[in-house]
Amino acid sequence: MKPALFLACLAVVFLGASPIAQSVEDERDFFDGIQARNVGPFRGGRATVAVGVRENPHVYYMGTTGGVWKTDNAGASWYPISDEDFGSSAVGAIAVAASDPNVVVVGMGESPFRNIASSQGDGVYKSTDAGKNWTHIGFENVRQIGEIRIHPRDPDTIWVAAQGNTYAPADDGGVFKTTDGGKTWRRVLEPLNESTGAVDLAMDPGNPRILFAAMWDNQRSPWKLRSGGEGSGIWRSTDGGESWERLVDDLPEGMGKLGVAVSGAKSGRVWAIIEAEGDEGGLYRSDDGGDSWSQVNKERILRARSWYYMHIFADPNDENTVYVLNAPFMKSIDGGKTFNQVATPHGDNHYLWINPDNSDWMVNANDGGANVSFDGAASWSRQDNQPTAQFYRVNTDNAFEYRIYGGQQDNSTVAIKSRSRDGSIGRDDWEAHGGCESAYVAMDPDDPRYTYAGCYLGLIDEFDTQSRTSRAIKAYAETGLGQLASDSKYRFNWNAPIHVSLHDPKVIYHGANVLLKSDNRGFDWVEASPDLTRNEADKQGQGSGPYTNENIEQYNTIFSFAESPHDADTLWVGSDDGLLHVTRDGGESWKDVTPRNVGRGLINSIDVSPHDPAVAYVVVMKYKEGDNRPYVYRTANYGRSWSSISDGLPEAHFARVVREDPKRAGLLFAGMERGLFVSFNSGKDWQAFQSNLPVVPITDLMVRRNDLVLATQGRAFWVIDDIAPLRQFETAQVSAAAHLYSPSPAIRLTPTNGRAGGGESAAPSAPDGAVLYYTLAEELDLEEQSLTLEVLNAQGDVVRRIETDAKKGVEGGGSGSALALPAEKGLNRVVWDLRTDSTATLDYDVVYGARADKAIAGYKLAPGIYTVRLQLGEDSYEQSVDVSWDPVNNYDDAAINEQQAFVAEAFGMIDAIYTRVASLQSIQKQAQLRQSLAKEAGDDIVAEAADSLLSALDEWQKSVTTPQRETFQDVLNFHPRIDAFLIDVYQQADNAVLGLTRGQRERLEDLRPQWQAAMTAWQTLVDEDVAAFNAVAGPAVAAPDWE
Repeated sequence: MKPALFLACLAVVFLGASPIAQSVEDERDFFDGIQARNVGPFRGGRATVAVGVRENPHVYYMGTTGGVWKTDNAGASWYPISDEDFGSSAVGAIAVAASDPNVVVVGMGESPFRNIASSQGDGVYKSTDAGKNWTHIGFENVRQIGEIRIHPRDPDTIWVAAQGNTYAPADDGGVFKTTDGGKTWRRVLEPLNESTGAVDLAMDPGNPRILFAAMWDNQRSPWKLRSGGEGSGIWRSTDGGESWERLVDDLPEGMGKLGVAVSGAKSGRVWAIIEAEGDEGGLYRSDDGGDSWSQVNKERILRARSWYYMHIFADPNDENTVYVLNAPFMKSIDGGKTFNQVATPHGDNHYLWINPDNSDWMVNANDGGANVSFDGAASWSRQDNQPTAQFYRVNTDNAFEYRIYGGQQDNSTVAIKSRSRDGSIGRDDWEAHGGCESAYVAMDPDDPRYTYAGCYLGLIDEFDTQSRTSRAIKAYAETGLGQLASDSKYRFNWNAPIHVSLHDPKVIYHGANVLLKSDNRGFDWVEASPDLTRNEADKQGQGSGPYTNENIEQYNTIFSFAESPHDADTLWVGSDDGLLHVTRDGGESWKDVTPRNVGRGLINSIDVSPHDPAVAYVVVMKYKEGDNRPYVYRTANYGRSWSSISDGLPEAHFARVVREDPKRAGLLFAGMERGLFVSFNSGKDWQAFQSNLPVVPITDLMVRRNDLVLATQGRAFWVIDDIAPLRQFETAQVSAAAHLYSPSPAIRLTPTNGRAGGGESAAPSAPDGAVLYYTLAEELDLEEQSLTLEVLNAQGDVVRRIETDAKKGVEGGGSGSALALPAEKGLNRVVWDLRTDSTATLDYDVVYGARADKAIAGYKLAPGIYTVRLQLGEDSYEQSVDVSWDPVNNYDDAAINEQQAFVAEAFGMIDAIYTRVASLQSIQKQAQLRQSLAKEAGDDIVAEAADSLLSALDEWQKSVTTPQRETFQDVLNFHPRIDAFLIDVYQQADNAVLGLTRGQRERLEDLRPQWQAAMTAWQTLVDEDVAAFNAVAGPAVAAPDWE
């Protein structure tokens, strides 16, 4: 069975030795009921690898920074298959065994790593059941895996190209081999130095003993990438990797990054794409198995931005067709002499898998996801079904259906609704707002007409959501592409912060190396600070070398900014080179308040406590120095002193962001490289709070009203819709027999006639109703214990009763469903849809508008204060819930009172019919049984009396319902009866929140006499027909007891 998308079971793991942690260390599922919801957008993020299954052209695997995904229908839909078993999410390599397609091996850690994104992995995983289950088989500390090859006839023989750690020298790169399926490994090709790893590995399709390894000598620092050195080159093995020789003849003396491929169509043909000095770089070919080489193409389009690309793929059936992937998808059909660009759904292409049995069947991985083609790249499958976007930051406005804003790497900015009245969040619910992939997005949250979105090198746009126009407002109008940072007027980070003042929405801040400020929508800017970085000239030169220079990312820049919510003059600024400054006079003077031991750590986030103006939380990242430990600091005196609050966070992966809840002081949320953590005591202790989130970098967090909004690197945006249990959590709740939390206010939404449902390209909307949380100390034995939840109106009447009957409906289900009450140990969750109890269930008669179980949902109640009562045995627990109107409309009390009375009457009429039909069916069964016994005994009088009664029952039943209807389209084939008429007007009126129409009133007025006649006829049945039968047959048929 495929894993369900976004609706997985939930889990929260508690770690540490705090009183809270100790109280729940044996209660690891205590917060199981809190759910996170992926809101999209459904637009693919970067995929660095995609492979297929030779025997099944519909099955493909994709590797993203959001894990491994699989399609069984050639890309029509994708689903994640690594969430349950993997310890990291960035995928570098995937291989499927040719001899057994159930064997899939995945290497973690993106090979084309970016400077601003960590992209680190935790080794190699293996599945023997096509991705249903996974086992970790080694390389835990290897940060990037370049490629994996599996022996075509022996799935236990596997080679791994370990790229290593680009940020620090490490003795873990090279080519490794196992012959026992990953139980043991040997390094069979050792790099020349600790900065070299294996970035590519090619196998001869005709002879698996012949292997070619591309070794890459590289090192990243926060300010520069070195791509090339003595360790770069091509190695060949002819004995299955047991021994290797370096190939040097006819190849450039110095190399950077490179890729290799072996032709399956012509023995001895080998391809290499090589980064090298000047015209020495380009495409090389050997036709004698690597003994000699010739350069066949030196076009720069094949090797530009080498560190990010340099992958080459040989057509398995045509010796002269070869593909080189770069920003464009390049194809040659003349042996590499000339290339043509092939259109793909997205640029920045990284990987290509071609089916050996048919070269027209292929899958491409690029910065927009994965695409399948069945016509040799002439057309491709879609990418808008892959919620794998990478976001750096998150922001929201204050609208009811608040929008979530951010810049999607390798794409555009996104402003997406957090919820929708249609029940799902689709393509119509989001748009771009200026800027580009690297953007912060800022706005006045109360009036987001103008949004301000950034781009690399300090580009910034103002987007007018009314006129749909955008204008550039950079403080100094230079683009800076290819320009040295030292030659720029201002230095900007790839993720330069942008902020609209919390106190004066006319004021905009933009972080460069100085803090820039505008009070007139960017028409003019002033410098609100001096240079707040280390300003080191030797770190402001070329961004990479020695063969390829790339000047798009700058160093010595402001990376984080925070304005105090208490005071417009208190501003905090953090840099990418390890400095933290604060001003308390609006920028007139600045103080260096950098915590000790930060070094050159990147000040990634600053959060000023909403409860205390002197308290701030700072997160420092040092992974670019090869240090993956978390560094989180807290000050209670504006930065004069700091305390580390990292204890309890895992040492193996770093923190990115910490935010404090605006309502509960000390409730902190930490976004980590591999998940989410929570603290209830200002960071003294931490517990993992993974909920149903995938293991993925949490790049930013924001609390909006009662929701926690998350940006991820590889799985788009997520929302935890209601954090009320966390705000109210106390240790004693863990051991209490039961506890009912005070619900957050609920909104009665105005329905729409727009898009319904979801599909492969839509995310679920927020729960429609009141989210109710309660805890149980133990899982209940429902045979011995009872649990009910009742909702009472202001008069104390029970309007909804929910029981623990799993057969009754979907646990915690949605609008109009027959809810079943979960009874699990720990935290439980149910969503009351604001409706009354439903009608009796009819086991026949398809009625337009009825539920799948053929009951009619109760009517939605008017807003007000309701009481929620949880009953566990003899004990009861009560809380109140405030239900208010959807702010989209203005409502008239008199009209609502009329509408509520109308739907209550119509609903009662329907329920009366269905309840009597249920009793009728009971009478029918009893009469049929008596008739059968009478016929066996030869009692014609009783048998004939039964016939008469059954005929009368059938006549009444067909006068109020339509038993002939068995399928949906039968509503067109058989005449409707009064139940269908009542349901029609009832459901129209249930949505008539602005007032009833005359036509609705007239329709119910016309139906009342028909309904009354039916009720009178029923009573006659009971008083006369049933009584007459009982007089003949004895008291065999029980007459119903009606009030």
